[in-house]
Amino acid sequence: MARASQPDPARQVVVGVDTHKYIHVAVAVDQRGARLGELSISADSLGYQQLHDWAQSHGRVRAYGVEGTGSYGVGLAKFLRRAGVRVLEVNRADRRSRHQHGKSDPLDAESAARSVLNGTATNVPKSAEGICEMIREVKVARDGARKARSAALVSLKSIVVNAPSELRESLTSLTNPALVLRCSNYRPGDVDTVNS
Repeated sequence: MARASQPDPARQVVVGVDTHKYIHVAVAVDQRGARLGELSISADSLGYQQLHDWAQSHGRVRAYGVEGTGSYGVGLAKFLRRAGVRVLEVNRADRRSRHQHGKSDPLDAESAARSVLNGTATNVPKSAEGICEMIREVKVARDGARKARSAALVSLKSIVVNAPSELRESLTSLTNPALVLRCSNYRPGDVDTVNS
């Protein structure tokens, strides 16, 4: 049985990761830009650990360049930060380049690694933890509720505009809260046409 070779302690490794909902694809390069390998992992804690172990098997990990740290890559970025590794946000490849060369997860991952290596990627992703993240989550929920409320009012007023004239005239002068209250108290009668 062959023994696994020890990682070269002098080799610095940079890993680029193309993130997706269920699978992440990673490519490792060394400090001179030589491609060391590629790996596909599941987008979960077991996959993240597998990725980190694989990266360390190539040498001393200098940094990870992760696409989508605010969406599909958020879990990986958190995991790597907790492991004490430097994580940088990498922008997705520009559309023109992707159109010319085609969409390829390994190429995108390699591009991410090279952008960290050449110093193009310098943004540290948001931590997505702590008080700031809690406030952000509440704000997202509030903004969503506000949008839904506005959409519901627009729909209700559209129905009022198209209501039979007697009903429409009794509702048009009401404020929004009064309109909602009045309409919430209506109960359907016999329905035989749209205007009933």
